[in-house]
Amino acid sequence: MPRNVSPVSESGNEASPAARYAAAKRRATDAKSELASFQDGYEFALDSYQIEACRSLERGRSVLVAAPTGSGKTVVGEFAIFLALQQGTRAFYTTPIKALSNQKYRDLVERHGRDNVGLLTGDTVLNGDAPVVVMTTEVLRNMLYEGSAAISTLSHVVMDEVHYLADRQRGPVWEEVILHLPERVSLAALSATVSNAEEFGAWLDQVRGNTEVVVEERRPIPLHQHVLAGRRLLDLFGESSDGKDTAVNPELIQLATDDARATRASRGSYGRGGGGRGGGGKGRGAPRRQGGGFLPRSVVLERLDRYELLPAIFFVFSRRGCDEAVKQALNSGIRLTDETERRTIREYVDERCRELPGDDLNVLGYYEWRDALERGVAAHHAGMLPMFKETVEELFTMGLTRAVFATETLALGINMPARSVVLERLVKWNGSAHADITAGEYTQLTGRA
Repeated sequence: MPRNVSPVSESGNEASPAARYAAAKRRATDAKSELASFQDGYEFALDSYQIEACRSLERGRSVLVAAPTGSGKTVVGEFAIFLALQQGTRAFYTTPIKALSNQKYRDLVERHGRDNVGLLTGDTVLNGDAPVVVMTTEVLRNMLYEGSAAISTLSHVVMDEVHYLADRQRGPVWEEVILHLPERVSLAALSATVSNAEEFGAWLDQVRGNTEVVVEERRPIPLHQHVLAGRRLLDLFGESSDGKDTAVNPELIQLATDDARATRASRGSYGRGGGGRGGGGKGRGAPRRQGGGFLPRSVVLERLDRYELLPAIFFVFSRRGCDEAVKQALNSGIRLTDETERRTIREYVDERCRELPGDDLNVLGYYEWRDALERGVAAHHAGMLPMFKETVEELFTMGLTRAVFATETLALGINMPARSVVLERLVKWNGSAHADITAGEYTQLTGRA
């Protein structure tokens, strides 16, 4: 795939006259392009992979961009929107979930104005005839099947979180959209880093034609991965002499081996009649202690706070588990905010929810929810009142919510930047059985840090 040519050689020496000429020619071309005008709207220079992907769109091609969370791939989607506005056509921005659609709508309204941006989700219709419309992928699928007139002026579609195509339940929706979009429409498919990006791109090229694959593997901020074993925080990977991560930390392997041996011995003793009514059972929500697994969540939170690793997202994988985790944190007496922050949170929450009928507040658990927020703790899942969930997102972005216990929907691009991500287990319900999370899911979840 084409890459940008640097006027300086890899060794750091000045490039050849031919390379300098090529670079100058490219700069002259760029100065006349839509990309140059687009870049003028940013205070920072675009990365080479962003430029490469944007050039593909300007040439009328489709593009698959696979890059780590937080590396700026959204810029490519914004350029697709910019092109549509410049051409007087329309652009659709699709997301997997309503929360992400709502957030992207707010972002685009701030950038392009309320008159130019609309929102279509299952229960919200705002300015649906606007030149730029944010929607869930299912909405676009339905529009294609209905032969909506809105498609006639469509020139660009941005599919955020397109790796959702691999999802067992909802993946076919993404596939149907890709297959049924008119050939003239340029597709900007934005994905987290995936192992099969080239294969995915080849399929897109086959079914849509003229698709370029742009892969960026570098994270703007390195991700440090650890395992909490009892009360010890160990690096997940060992380090070689050149400073690069190599294999799993040998000390961690030894601990896992010892733990497995102890578990087998323990089961053997139970089999010989050692297990009484009170022995061995571990409650669903009860954290295991040192020598047998997890520390209490409150202890983990206190350690993260001590080492300045908050705000943090704890992925719990069930709505009930998220709510129970918040209760456990409150029962422990933990406070992650000071008095000034608590007052700010209370005022913000009361103002944000002032239109809720007073009689409904107790039913909705408003006061308990607000108390948790004042202490810097919250849950985040699809079962929450949308206003509550959005308030959690806003306070987290403001740095006032320090710990969120969330289901995996929070991994889908919602802008809640965290310093730490905690995975309490590596098994989740996949729709038919409890199974280990995949490598792609692990990358997506940990990428929120």
